[in-house]
Amino acid sequence: MIDIISKFLFAIPLAVAPCIAIVFFIYFRDKYEKEPYKLLRNSYLLGMLCIIPAIIIEEIFIWMGVDDNKGLLTTLIFAFLVVGLNEEVCKFTILRTFAFPKKDFNEPFDGIVYSVMISMGFATVENIIYSLSLGVESSLLRMFTAVPLHAVCAIFMGFFVGKAKFSQNKMLNYFYGITIATLVHGLYDFFLFQKNNAALAILSFVVLGASIAITFLAINHHQKKSPFNPHRAENNSQGL
Repeated sequence: MIDIISKFLFAIPLAVAPCIAIVFFIYFRDKYEKEPYKLLRNSYLLGMLCIIPAIIIEEIFIWMGVDDNKGLLTTLIFAFLVVGLNEEVCKFTILRTFAFPKKDFNEPFDGIVYSVMISMGFATVENIIYSLSLGVESSLLRMFTAVPLHAVCAIFMGFFVGKAKFSQNKMLNYFYGITIATLVHGLYDFFLFQKNNAALAILSFVVLGASIAITFLAINHHQKKSPFNPHRAENNSQGL
């Protein structure tokens, strides 16, 4: 009984807190034209729901014998396709069908905003599931690992979906967004899942750290190119 109470008092708040923190971080980075609260809220809630098909698909593959306990090749397939591609496509589907058509999606940076909202909804449910089964330690670890991973994948995807909104090459930008998000997600998970060399798990943090650094460049790029940026003309004249 005490264990159950401690999970609800500590594990779940710790599971939710980093997701909400990232939501607010991205919200405040949207400097020039804030998105409506209702759309942000609904994107987050739909992100929570889209974990359901992701879990179902993953469980089907595990039932078929494709998991991270069957050798290096199977682990590679599991990390990149069953987890990485599966989860990123589920999130992309919400981003493309719900947020993308909205009239308030009116600048490239909005792709990042809505993508992160969806991804943090997804990560919130995932975190709660792990926290209830594994406890506070899991919440603390995922606060600095899995949650930032979901965020950087969302920023990569949102960067290209934001470009697609105002480009003739929509399909190419969709492809870039899903592919890069899947590669980052898959690499991170593969290095953690593989059991041949425990030291390789360190490379997961290398992938995560490098990805975080690149996402700041992506955020800054779309901020500078925003049609609502009062300094845009000056930046363009300077070749920025």
